[in-house]
Amino acid sequence: MSATSVLRLAVLSLALGPANIMAQQEPPADPPPGWEPTAIDYSNVPYPHPVHYMNVRLMGLDHRMAYMDVAPTGEANGRTVVLFHGMNFFAAAFAPTISALADAGFRVIAVDRLGYGRSSKPLIHYNLHMPARNTKALLDELGLERAAIVGHSMGGMVATRFASTYPDVTSHVVMVNQIGLTDTRPGRQWADPEDGYRSVLEGTTYRSVLAGHRRYYPNGWRDEYLPWVMYQYGLTLSGDWPRMARVRASQRRILFEDPVVHEWQYIGTKALVIGGSEDRLVRNYPAAARNVAEQLQNAELVLFPGAGHSPHFEIPDEFHAELIRFLRSDPDEPADQGWR
Repeated sequence: MSATSVLRLAVLSLALGPANIMAQQEPPADPPPGWEPTAIDYSNVPYPHPVHYMNVRLMGLDHRMAYMDVAPTGEANGRTVVLFHGMNFFAAAFAPTISALADAGFRVIAVDRLGYGRSSKPLIHYNLHMPARNTKALLDELGLERAAIVGHSMGGMVATRFASTYPDVTSHVVMVNQIGLTDTRPGRQWADPEDGYRSVLEGTTYRSVLAGHRRYYPNGWRDEYLPWVMYQYGLTLSGDWPRMARVRASQRRILFEDPVVHEWQYIGTKALVIGGSEDRLVRNYPAAARNVAEQLQNAELVLFPGAGHSPHFEIPDEFHAELIRFLRSDPDEPADQGWR
């Protein structure tokens, strides 16, 4: 391990010591009074920056893909970063990351994939090729020839697919607590999509949504996490919930039907595998993350001891410092291999 890697790991360990853990809080056991339905187009959900739309033609139908395009607030460095959100979030959840990157001089594009946030919610059979292709079309429309691609959770799967499909467009690729780190198909039979739909439609409650979000934070709950529960649970209060349940069920099937585990070995783009080591969504995340980094041709590995699935929420300062360090690096220089 290189001296720089040893120093960085020591700093991360100190940052996550007991003094940095906030006092324990508890979320409400039931949805607070006054929570309203979340509109299927998220028109009543605040976004931190103006939202733009790109027309998308898919399977003979017209849709719109929403995105934020945020200019640098610090001294511009001429680089662009694309952010892909996870299954239970949408582009607005990247507000702290957008601010950190913009302050560091990056132009930031945060995308709502089809089926999420303010983008259209088509009733289609979803896959990872769609957001990769749509985002490439967006970059073309904006006149951007190259960008760094960052994805969190399921967004990490999208980042993998984008980097493997468009290597010449991808300057850096970052996988933040990516899921889908194994191929779950062997020994598992195919299930009727209608069963998945009924499970989402009838099984999504405030407590189920809350339990899912609590898994992200091994160091305990903070009140600042509750809005993301409110927006997700609020979908079930809308008259459009049956449609949204079908969309979510189809998105869930991506994990089984469209794995990316066979693509890492072909990605030569400078890569960063980064995340909280106590991720409860992945069995033995440190080992799984190391496996990804070893398969990538040119990767760094950074793990935050004690943090969970969403380090950009839990430890934003430490996470953004590492992210910016990597994105500032020369894409044509080899990645730091000190973790090996």
